[in-house]
Amino acid sequence: MSRFLIFGLGNIGVEYQQTRHNIGFDVVTAFVLKHKGSFTTQRLAETAEIKFKGKIFFCIKPTTYMNLSGKAFKYWMDKEKIELENTLTIVDDIALPVDALRLRPGGSDGGHNGLKDIQQSINTANYPKLRFGIGNNFPKGMQAEFVLSKWFPEELNLVWKKIEYCSQVIEDFATAGIERTMNIVNNKMKY
Repeated sequence: MSRFLIFGLGNIGVEYQQTRHNIGFDVVTAFVLKHKGSFTTQRLAETAEIKFKGKIFFCIKPTTYMNLSGKAFKYWMDKEKIELENTLTIVDDIALPVDALRLRPGGSDGGHNGLKDIQQSINTANYPKLRFGIGNNFPKGMQAEFVLSKWFPEELNLVWKKIEYCSQVIEDFATAGIERTMNIVNNKMKY
């Protein structure tokens, strides 16, 4: 059975739930719930194991806080003996509008502290990422407050549809491969 690491970026704690910065957690949670799984707290993370179409998905929500995400990423990748190309990191991205998703086999951290820490832990930026657009509707100097804020009410319907669609993206990433899945995800205009 092929093995995959599905790694959602976010911060632990009630105050961070359903904020823009925690969208990685929300996507991984939705994927696990769709497949009737549940999380257990283990070393450095809440984890769930899902089996789907002959694949095993190790779903990870790190408990290390965003800036130390690399520690949990490397630990679980090594522990479960998962190839780097079989990892998928789900991350919020202020450079993308709320109606966008981008799947890439690599790419820079874009100033995101969670991605920066993963990159330092594994010594490369070349690992698959699913970037979830969160928009950039904030006054100058208010980026930190914006990413840690809740979604605007008028965004919620779209956000939930995108979260649901991301479960399909995770499945396709593992079953159809990143190239084919990228072509669909990156050209999708409506959710």
